[in-house]
Amino acid sequence: MAESYDLIILGSGPGGYVAAIRASQLGLKVAIVERERLGGICLNWGCIPTKALLRTSEIYHYMTHADSYGLKADNVGFDLGKIVDRSRKVAGQLNAGVKGLMKKNKVAVHEGVGAITGKGKLSVKQGDKTVELEAKNILIATGARARDLPFAKADGKRVWTYRHAMVPTEMPTKLLVIGSGAIGVEFASFYNDMGADVTIVEMLPRILPVEDEEVSTFMDKALTKQGIKIVTGAGVEKIEPGASSVKAAIKGKDGKVETTEFSHVIVAIGIVPNTEEIGLEALGVETERGHIKTNGYGQTNVEGIWAIGDVTGAPWLAHKASHEGVIAVEKIAGGKPHQMDKGNIPGCTYSRPQVASVGMTEAKAKEAGYELKVGKFPFIGNGKAIALGEAEGFVKTVFDAKTGELLGAHMVGAEVTELIQGYVVARQLETTEAELMETVFAHPTLSEMMHESVLGAYGRAIHI
Repeated sequence: MAESYDLIILGSGPGGYVAAIRASQLGLKVAIVERERLGGICLNWGCIPTKALLRTSEIYHYMTHADSYGLKADNVGFDLGKIVDRSRKVAGQLNAGVKGLMKKNKVAVHEGVGAITGKGKLSVKQGDKTVELEAKNILIATGARARDLPFAKADGKRVWTYRHAMVPTEMPTKLLVIGSGAIGVEFASFYNDMGADVTIVEMLPRILPVEDEEVSTFMDKALTKQGIKIVTGAGVEKIEPGASSVKAAIKGKDGKVETTEFSHVIVAIGIVPNTEEIGLEALGVETERGHIKTNGYGQTNVEGIWAIGDVTGAPWLAHKASHEGVIAVEKIAGGKPHQMDKGNIPGCTYSRPQVASVGMTEAKAKEAGYELKVGKFPFIGNGKAIALGEAEGFVKTVFDAKTGELLGAHMVGAEVTELIQGYVVARQLETTEAELMETVFAHPTLSEMMHESVLGAYGRAIHI
């Protein structure tokens, strides 16, 4: 006989496990199904362990530049094994934390490969054993995986995905990073700071192509200054892995193909949604380019089937998945949640320097027909940034000139991934330039630049 629940969640990443907790809080009997480790890719192989690695490279950078702060640090080095071990321990600690949260919230955990077998029915294969589950509602949160190059699949030796790049057995000497989205730029930044000779190849005209163009331009110059070679408007035509190196044929924007030898290659060209073999076709669940189509509440075209997170499409961010999970569950429980507003989802890149943004870029706002007021304030004009030795970067704000609505905010520089939330809250509260200009910002803080950028949009900046 099948085990009966109010809600079954397929996938325990930041979308799935958060949805499970919220469902339990609302009084639903919940089961969660996971084929690997609780916490999903983000917690075990993505967001969290990569930040542990980037923290290590940040500290290593400061150690190797100790003289800039009047300090001495001789014979600075690192143990790659210990770096990886620390990252894995951080992931392990959080995995254990999710297990504890499931127990605390009385969520039944089924480990195994899950597939929907009919309306309200799902089977879980655990080795030779199969467990049958049933529920009125099933929430799909299966996430996504790294996209391989069609002509060179990752082997974990010379050609890596992000998973391989997080647990290297040897330090790359000459690294090629294919793709310059957040993942590509973060790994390029990490390995460059740890001493590798890094090249980024991007097919589009600029790196970090979803960001504001001024941010992309700044990052190109900043990373180039750090020693990273950046090739845009180019594509990798062929990869030939060898025993101790890998050859890559790169076609530049001029059409010429050059073959260069690297020690390793990281492929960061996007993701593939995990929608195969989970029973979608039999039920007639609509998909688009592999992603499940949903409305603003996570509902699919099939009654009782819901979907959230990376499996539903861009932006592929953990916090988007978590928020979607809460919305879907509240709707399932009979509540009246707001629909998902993707315009209020912040994006963060944890490279050196960091990048963060929310809302429209200046170009997108112009395309949408807005008359704009744009403010921009540099880190060099901020006392705290100068004191930190982090005087490179800027904060940019984009306003509707007619209404004062904050259309978008874009930042590059130290700790901007923490600062961006101020603008996210402002957009959520539908704050205008008037409230932001009248807000008191503590001194000395980096957040003062947020204030100055708003003032600058209206010709009132003080410190520039």
